[in-house]
Amino acid sequence: MLRLLLARHAKSSWHEADLPDHDRPLSKRGLIAAPLVAKALAKGGHAPDLVYCSTARRTRSTWELMSLYIGARAEVRYLPELYLASAERVLQVISGAPASVGTLMVMGHNPATHSVAVHFGDLPTPPLRVFPTGAVAIVELASERWRDAVSRGRIVDFVAPKAIERTWSDRASG
Repeated sequence: MLRLLLARHAKSSWHEADLPDHDRPLSKRGLIAAPLVAKALAKGGHAPDLVYCSTARRTRSTWELMSLYIGARAEVRYLPELYLASAERVLQVISGAPASVGTLMVMGHNPATHSVAVHFGDLPTPPLRVFPTGAVAIVELASERWRDAVSRGRIVDFVAPKAIERTWSDRASG
C-alpha cells in the first residue's frame, strides 16, 4: 500500500512586508513547530522515500528542519509548480511519482493542501475543517500504483503542531 504525507509549511513570518510572498521565511513559532512534527512522524514510522517540495522559502525551510528527523533516506525534488498550485495540479504531481516510491511527502501550501486532504476525506474526529501551518495528514492510498492512487485513499492520522504542544503541556501539568 502506498502512503502519502501531505504537509503544509510551518508558520511563516510577515515581519518583512517588502519581501515577495515566495521569499517569506519561517517565524520563530514555525522554526519550533517543524522539528516537533517531524519527531512525531518519526515516532510513528512515517519517513518519506521521496519529497516533492514547493520552491518557496518557507516550504524549503520546513523540509530542511524536518529532514533532520525523517529525511535520512529521502530524495528531495523542489518543484516550482507546487507554489500556488491548485488541488488538481497537486493530485497530478502525486500521480506521477515513481513506482519505486512507497511513501511520498508533498510539502506545499493552502488552499491546495487542505483541498487535497478533503479529497481523501475527514478524520473521524475532529473533522478536517482547517489544515493548519506545520501540519501533516498521513494518507493510506488504496492502490499499488501512484497513477491510480489519487482516486482512492483515506486519512489515517493527522499531526499538527498545536496538538503536540497541548499534549506536552497536559503531561507537564499532570
